[in-house]
Amino acid sequence: MGTITVRRRRSAFAAGLATLAMAAGLATVPAQAADKTKYIALGDSFAAGQGAGPYLDDCYRSGNTYSELADETKAIKLVANEACSGKTTQDVVDSQLGRLNKSTELVTITAGGNNLGFGAIITYCGVALAGATPGQECAAATANATAQLESGQLYRDVVSMIEGVQAAAPNARIVVTGYPYLLDPIPAGQTGAAALFIYQATELADDLNGAIAEAAGDTGATYVDVRSAFLGHGALSPVPWINLGGAGSPDSFHPNAEGYEAYYAALDAAGAYSAG
Repeated sequence: MGTITVRRRRSAFAAGLATLAMAAGLATVPAQAADKTKYIALGDSFAAGQGAGPYLDDCYRSGNTYSELADETKAIKLVANEACSGKTTQDVVDSQLGRLNKSTELVTITAGGNNLGFGAIITYCGVALAGATPGQECAAATANATAQLESGQLYRDVVSMIEGVQAAAPNARIVVTGYPYLLDPIPAGQTGAAALFIYQATELADDLNGAIAEAAGDTGATYVDVRSAFLGHGALSPVPWINLGGAGSPDSFHPNAEGYEAYYAALDAAGAYSAG
């Protein structure tokens, strides 16, 4: 009888340990999930993933965009990619902040290009790459973008957007990205419609990124420059990370899958996706 009692006690003890072990194992699942940084991505087509496909909806959101790549890591939990093609900084404030709250820990934003009429510039000025001479529509689109940059309007728009995000997610780190060169910069002194368009595109990209960087700095957000990450991989390069596409293609002049990997790498190198 004594031996049987001891065995029963040992069996009960072992069963208890097994139960505790199972409970501990189950408990680690939500604990690990809770440890991940709660992340929401905002912005325009360059945040949505346009250019990389396949698309999940008419916002051109792609599973290959940089926020989705971050979600595959151990440190990040992507709550939502709210970015949508064609959106301006005001659109971000008006339509993309609904999922943000006090528990949001990280927000990335890529926006501002559409404030300048990115699509119109590509449509009306990009014909130069095919050897055509851009018309008055190109001049008007360029003048509009230049006016917004020189007047400080874009800077003010980006500041207002960041402040709106900060109000909606008061405990979050705000990381604002710039835009890549769509066409690799070329040496000065070249002539022809294509060269002039590349000079124009380079200058606009520099001024756009400068305004975004200044706005981020003045609001306490982090700015991540991606221009150097894309150098040598513009739309006309041997190994492009920017789609050239054809007339009417939604992918034209947007990053491909490799381009979004470069975006992710630049954000990661800047510490955006580190824990904490």
